[in-house]
Amino acid sequence: MANPTNPLTLAHWRRSVAEIYSAVRWTPLGKQPRIWKQFRAVRDDLFANHPDSPLSTEQRAQFTGLNYYPYDPSWRVLGDVEPAVERDTFAVDLPVDGPLHYMRVAWICFMLQGQAATLSLFWIEGYGGGLFLPFGDATGGETTYGGGRYLYDTIKGADLGSVGGQLVLDFNYAYNPSCAYNDRWVCPLTPRENRLPWSVEAGEQTPTLEC
Repeated sequence: MANPTNPLTLAHWRRSVAEIYSAVRWTPLGKQPRIWKQFRAVRDDLFANHPDSPLSTEQRAQFTGLNYYPYDPSWRVLGDVEPAVERDTFAVDLPVDGPLHYMRVAWICFMLQGQAATLSLFWIEGYGGGLFLPFGDATGGETTYGGGRYLYDTIKGADLGSVGGQLVLDFNYAYNPSCAYNDRWVCPLTPRENRLPWSVEAGEQTPTLEC
């Protein structure tokens, strides 16, 4: 894996992301709308001002904030973890870092908006590793990024946690991969098995930025 341009600033970015996710995990349900606003404010500040922002210099000049659906508590559910799955491995070739491999390690089964659904949970292989949960839905290519969005990427601090052995799936915190903002990034996109057939009108929407 390639070394970052500035390891200290990248470490600060990841620390900042991890801290706001920690705040989300420790906030009671009744106060989640307030911490969600704080979550958005922290991300907007990082995107606008941090040296490791995924935005280009030109994009930062026009940046006024990331786009989200309104907060809706009904998009937060708990998912049962089923670890008895075929541990297939997927790969994406990152031009700078080389091949990235991630392996299916469980199914997450849940009810959302009255519909039963299952998503595959992946483990990013490599030193340390981390949980990875991408998903797509019927809003993709319309109001959200066509390549899908992420709920978990624990290597980078995006971790909504678990409750009583069930995984927290709060789609209000769904966010775009870096490649949604401009083509200098190559990201793992959502595999077919994690594409939901209905709309998830929660979380981050398509950015309104010129690449």
